[in-house]
Amino acid sequence: MATTPTYVPGNMLAPEGQAQPAWEVALLLPAQGQWSESDYLWLTDRTKSLVELTDGYIEVLPMPTEEHQRIVLFLYRALYNFLTARGMGLVLVAPLRLLLQTGRYREPDVLLLLSRDDPRRSNPFWTGADVVVEVVSPDDPQRDLVQKRREYAAAGIPEYWIVNPADEQIMVLRLEGNEYVEHSVATRGSQATSALLEGFAVDVTETLDAV
Repeated sequence: MATTPTYVPGNMLAPEGQAQPAWEVALLLPAQGQWSESDYLWLTDRTKSLVELTDGYIEVLPMPTEEHQRIVLFLYRALYNFLTARGMGLVLVAPLRLLLQTGRYREPDVLLLLSRDDPRRSNPFWTGADVVVEVVSPDDPQRDLVQKRREYAAAGIPEYWIVNPADEQIMVLRLEGNEYVEHSVATRGSQATSALLEGFAVDVTETLDAV
């Protein structure tokens, strides 16, 4: 583990009458900006939480809402059925760590490989994907709309789906060179289509209203 940080979390005290966190244990963890890959893997192996790592900084993602989970599972089932009917690929949902580059891990809501024998697939984490899907979180929309768009493109992921419940929109991005371009932008009453998975499409209204 990294060197014990010297800061004291002065404004992170529990409300009066509640038990204080075990600061002695917390202070054994690396400070923000000092997290290594091994630190991150150690933490996520034990907490089983949605935690991402970017250049030494960890980010604990918010607890998914019911709406979020309904959308994720709808898309998972649609992709699973599509792949199974063709005897190809593997699709999974978070939590599953995806290594984008040294020192940077994300946990996409849905991630897919076209081949089950893809060498990027491993039990601790994947080192690549062919399609990733994020359902935009209201706590920080720019994380999915801007930051992850840039990161997934830099990692060479061919297709990125962004489902935005607030805008009632699904945007499908395909990789062109080192950047994403819009392949499909669909709203209620229309279908979002894939560039990579020929013939795959989902109805936006059915996706957003999934039960």
